[in-house]
Parts: sequence; structure tokens; C-alpha cells
Amino acid sequence: MAYNSIILRLELTHAKVNFGDVASAISKAGGDITSIDVIRPGQETSIRDITVHVADKTEEDVVAALKQLDGIEIINVSDSTFLVHLGGKISVQPNLPIKNRDDLSRVYTPGVARVCTSIHENPQKAYSLTIKRNTVAVVTDGTAVLGLGDIGPHAAAPVMEGKAMLFKQLGGVDAFPICLDTKDTEEIIRTIKAISPIFGGINLEDISSPRCFEIETRLAEELDMPVFHDDQHGTAIVVIAGLLNALKVVGKRMEHVRVVVNGIGAAGVSICKMLLAAGVKRLVPVDRDGAIVRGGQYPYPMWQWLAEQPQVEDQPGTLKDVIEGADVFIGVSRGGLLNAEDVQKMAPNRIVFAMANPKPEIDPEEALPHVRVFATGRSDYPNQINNVLVFPGVFRGALDCRARHINEPMKLAAARAIASVVSESELNDQYIIPSIFNEQVVAKVRHATIEAAILTGTARRIPPDFR
Repeated sequence: MAYNSIILRLELTHAKVNFGDVASAISKAGGDITSIDVIRPGQETSIRDITVHVADKTEEDVVAALKQLDGIEIINVSDSTFLVHLGGKISVQPNLPIKNRDDLSRVYTPGVARVCTSIHENPQKAYSLTIKRNTVAVVTDGTAVLGLGDIGPHAAAPVMEGKAMLFKQLGGVDAFPICLDTKDTEEIIRTIKAISPIFGGINLEDISSPRCFEIETRLAEELDMPVFHDDQHGTAIVVIAGLLNALKVVGKRMEHVRVVVNGIGAAGVSICKMLLAAGVKRLVPVDRDGAIVRGGQYPYPMWQWLAEQPQVEDQPGTLKDVIEGADVFIGVSRGGLLNAEDVQKMAPNRIVFAMANPKPEIDPEEALPHVRVFATGRSDYPNQINNVLVFPGVFRGALDCRARHINEPMKLAAARAIASVVSESELNDQYIIPSIFNEQVVAKVRHATIEAAILTGTARRIPPDFR
């Protein structure tokens, strides 16, 4: 259940109603008062702003309950989430003031012409003389937004703005939302390439499968800069980080466990690839029609690639069939697919990452008594698998070393770095993943990303702290 806060501006007629009546009505309707502000005091009437914590369906009940009270006028009802979005959540700020003609001549004409000429003669100078070295495009077509699906580029903008905020606050990266009004793969690729000169990296976001695979692959090949589809690789990196620590908790090794991955879309494919890179020897990818088996024939190139991997098992079956005997279940599909009886068929010391949002593949309360380590994509349970742990540090590192690409060794290094933030003394079944606000996360992911980029030859610059 999702929760929110509303701000009720009420005018109270004191001869007819008191605040105790108001508080009682809100409580009975399911609201929780978190703050009260007196806007206009008075002996006969007063105006107050009351902030109330409510569930999604409770807001209407609270308002209806207050309307039943004599002596109250509801002046306004504001949604606090909508309020923080008014006018957008990000803006562009200059790095220095323009106070006089001399300042103007340096930042614009005529002085800027010398800088333009310098970049024209040596395009690499764009990294030192423009915003390119610290700027990332957050690009979407709005076809696979959060748990909302295909809501289009306009409705996707608040998510992209939020992503840009996280880039800046956590990684110090200037990110700008680019919402494209097209679903055409070629047009998306062409447009991103056309706008790329001002950016140092491209973060693809919320683009539906299977188009996302071709878009990322083509851009990575055709652009000389980091291209990263966060729904694929961000999810995969944090899953591997969590799994590394979960395996420590249960005393198992990556090369010995049997792993079932349900939902072989953008995230599922990337998770499978990283599992293989991390050393998994027994992998069972599962989609709606059942297990993808070694030697099978499939219509999607990435499914076919999986079917050609020797670590993928060759036994067909439904999810409920193949989960028997599994050490690890990773779900990036939809809610309600499993029950307690299903997870009880898994091997002892079960690890379950049920990451469908908002409803996981198995209800957490049903799974927890039967699972050793349990993780979700939700913030209201321990062990949240959250991409925010990944992209600020990965891009911070990739930009700082001017990496040509974000390759598999860089991703695996980032996963290990996230896992390392949780110390041996802290590690337990309720704490396998650090908080996104842990300051060590970005620093460690950045360092690991740069180190892997240098070792694999994709770094074009050695940052001062690596010399």
C-alpha cells in the first residue's frame, strides 16, 4: 500500500467545533496528523494547516469525515507530493555571475569565439572547456516507466527529473532529462547521437524490451562515451551485490548454487549475464511460457543467447516446477506468482529476491517464515534492491576517467564495491544491502569503476587520486 501526505487548510468556527473534534475525525478515517500550523489565529474563527499522513484511498475518507463536522470550512486540500513537483524539481544555475560588460564579453561574445575556435581545432577540449565532462543525458521514451508501463514522454518527465536530482545529490553529476516523443528505434538512436556532443554519458531509462537491447547496443558501438541502460544494468549490479552478501550469510558459494531468474526482459537478461560473469554454474531463466532451456530455439536474440550458454539447464518446466531444489530465486516479473508451498520446495537456507513492484512475486509475510534471506524492491521491508545504489557512483567513475564504455568488468566491480560497504560485523539476513544514503557507496563504486576501466583499457584519463 502506498502512503502520502496531504495538507488540509481548515477554517474552524470555535463556537461549533474544537480541534479535538477535528483530530478525532481524522484519526477515525484512517489519517495520522503529523504537523499543525496556525495560519490565522482568532477568538471566533481560526485557520490552520494540518498535515495528515494517509494511504492512497484514505484521503477521500478523511475529507469526507471533516465535511460531516459542523463549523468547519475546508479551504484547500494539497497533496504534498504534488507540491514538491510544482514548476519541476530541477533548474539550471550559472557557475559565475555576469555583473558588467567585461563579464559578458568573456562568457559570451566576443570572448567566447576564442574558446569555440580552440574546441574546433581540438574537439577533446570540450571536456575541459564545456559542461560535457560532468553532464549525463537521462533519456526515455516513456514506454516502461516504473510500475506504470507505457505512459508516454510527458508523464515520464517527473521520474526523469527525480533521477537527475539523485545524480546531482549523490554523485555530483549534472544530469538532464530528455523525454523523446517517439517509439521508433532508429529515430531514438539517431536523436541521441545527434544531441550527444554536449553530454559526457547517456543513461537510458524506462525504455521497453526488447527495443532497449538494440538501442543500448547500437549506441554503445556508435558513440565514444559511456552508455548505460539503468533498468538492465543498474538492477543487475545491485542484485549481484545483494547476492554476494546473501551467500555469505547462508554459507554458500556462487559456483555451487542453482539460481532461478523469473522474468527475462531487460532486467532479467542483464541479471542472467552478470550471474554467469560472477561464476554461477547452474542457471534457470524463466519467462511466461516456462524455462528457457539450453539448446532451445527462441524468437528473441537475448533468449537465444541464453539458450546457447552451457550453464543454462536443459530441463523444461513452469516456474513452480523448476523452483524445486533451487538455492536462489530472483524475480523481476509480476506479483503473486509464488506461495509458501513453492518456496518450501527450494533447497535449505533459501535466498529469495522478489522484486516485482509494488506487489512482489510472493507476499513478504508469507515468504519470511520459510526463507533465510529475503529482499524486495520496496522500501518498507529490509534489503531493498535499489538502483540508486548504482548509477551515481558508476557514472561518477566513468566520467572522471572519461571511459569509452561501461563494460562487464566495470559492472561486476561496482557490484562487489556495493557489497563491500556492508562489513562482516554488520552483515546479517536483515542487512545485506547498504542504505542509498551511506556516503561510502558512491565513493567505493566510483573507485571500483575507475579501477576496472583502467585495467580493461577503456579509461582515457587517469584521475589524480589514481596517479
